[in-house]
Amino acid sequence: MEKQFAESTKWFESVYLNLYHSVTNTTMWAHFGQSVIKIIFIILVSRILVKVIANSVNRIFKNREKFQLHVRRVETMRSLVNNVSTYVIYFVAILLIMAQLGFNLAPVLASAGVVGLAVGFGAQNLVRDVITGFFIIFEDQFGVGDYIAIGKFTGTVQEIGLRITKIRSVTGELHIVPNGSIKEVTNFSVENSMVLLDVGVAYEENIDHVMDVLKDVLNAAKVEIEEIIGEPEVLGVQNLGPSEVVFRVTAECRPMGHFSASRKLRAMIKKAFDENGIEIPYPKMVTIANETKDLV
Repeated sequence: MEKQFAESTKWFESVYLNLYHSVTNTTMWAHFGQSVIKIIFIILVSRILVKVIANSVNRIFKNREKFQLHVRRVETMRSLVNNVSTYVIYFVAILLIMAQLGFNLAPVLASAGVVGLAVGFGAQNLVRDVITGFFIIFEDQFGVGDYIAIGKFTGTVQEIGLRITKIRSVTGELHIVPNGSIKEVTNFSVENSMVLLDVGVAYEENIDHVMDVLKDVLNAAKVEIEEIIGEPEVLGVQNLGPSEVVFRVTAECRPMGHFSASRKLRAMIKKAFDENGIEIPYPKMVTIANETKDLV
């Protein structure tokens, strides 16, 4: 019994001495204080960086006047940039705090590298789609409602996302295109369009007379066709075909207005040609009868 009491007393004394030495160890407390100060400093700096970057990003997008027409796209891009920057800063801060607490970061970084490599190989198409979608939005290549051509698909943009773009064709089909596969884009809705119309007449017609009629038609079209905003022009004889003389007519129109303007202009030219007796060539067949005489 006395032996057990002595051993217990000895154990408590050793614990007390260890605790006393730990509490009175100035080197340990100095190191602990330095670590706490460094951790607090890391947290404060990371929070300041997050706020500074967020304010800078918000100011940049607010000052981009051309983005004001597409508020949803601006908000999506602004939020994306802020989130990515916040995650990166906090991830680095956590690693620095773990280093101050005495953790060995080598296994953590190695594991993160292996996991990132595996995810990169497995989701490289997804990452490519997202990055391409981000730059489509950032560079304002096209917007919702624009009429564009991407590869073999042509139509009106219904939706733009970070991963896919939806295009509705004239006949109603909805095409879903991954952003990573978009190599070239033709946007018909940004700049003014141009009517480029070739008109054929018969070789028998007088060229000067045809030019005068076309000029009268274009003067009237400038007033009647609202899509035309520039000065229509007859460029002259464009080609001499097998059975026709081809005249070229041009007119500057509003964006996407050349489709409607060209149809209206064709109708006006046809009416003017009919009124002035100008013949539009069409395929003809000539039949020659071969009469044979009876031989006596």
